[in-house]
Amino acid sequence: MKRAFTLIELLVVIAIIAILAAILFPVFAQAKFAAKKTVDLSNAKEIGTAIKIYLGDSDDTMPIFYAYNSDPSIYSPAAHHGTEVLLLPYTNSKEIFRSPLDSGGPYLANEVGSAKNADSYWKAYGSSYRFGHCTFTTAANESSQNNQFAVYDAVSQSTNVTRPVIETSMEFPAETRVIRLEMFGFFEKKNDPECTRYGYDCGYFKNWDPSGGSMIFSDSHAKHINGMGSFDESRVDPAGHKSGEPATDPNAWSGTWYSLCD
Repeated sequence: MKRAFTLIELLVVIAIIAILAAILFPVFAQAKFAAKKTVDLSNAKEIGTAIKIYLGDSDDTMPIFYAYNSDPSIYSPAAHHGTEVLLLPYTNSKEIFRSPLDSGGPYLANEVGSAKNADSYWKAYGSSYRFGHCTFTTAANESSQNNQFAVYDAVSQSTNVTRPVIETSMEFPAETRVIRLEMFGFFEKKNDPECTRYGYDCGYFKNWDPSGGSMIFSDSHAKHINGMGSFDESRVDPAGHKSGEPATDPNAWSGTWYSLCD
């Protein structure tokens, strides 16, 4: 005669399954997150390579700077203008500019058009990666940020001007960041309680990667940045000013070159 499971035996089996699940699920989650970080860094390396190829076709002149544009009506004819658009012929895929870590942020609820309530910066603005003010070319009545042409150029200390950036003008190409992941975990409020160091955790911040994020340098290499020290020590303009270096420009709201060039 076949013997059925007793209630106690069934409960023991369920308990064992629950214990195994509790052990394995965090491992699976960590593995999934590690895979996302790997793809994110791979994307960054490909973007770095694309910039090098672009420079070869553009007399070593960096692409035009754009950021956070969600309203194409400032251009005629109306169309999205972005640095990633200029690089697209050299990447052959818009997906390269989409980080798998990109889960958007609270500010997107305030955006306009198709960017409103977008679930990623890539959907809202065309890129999960931030292009640096001072390491890309600014062009009068073309460079734009937040749907305005009023882009401040820290090098010339002027607004809405034309200033080309030539690759060979970079004093420290291996140390100068040109692009970075939009959200770094250390931008959170506990490291910036008054929102005056990085300016994110005051309505913009979402923790994409607690350990840091990818950064692309002028010499085209990319690496994962793990902390504030490495971030602040990276250089942000052709002359080689460091991100965390004090700046006297009145437009430096953080008191550092980060707020002028990032």
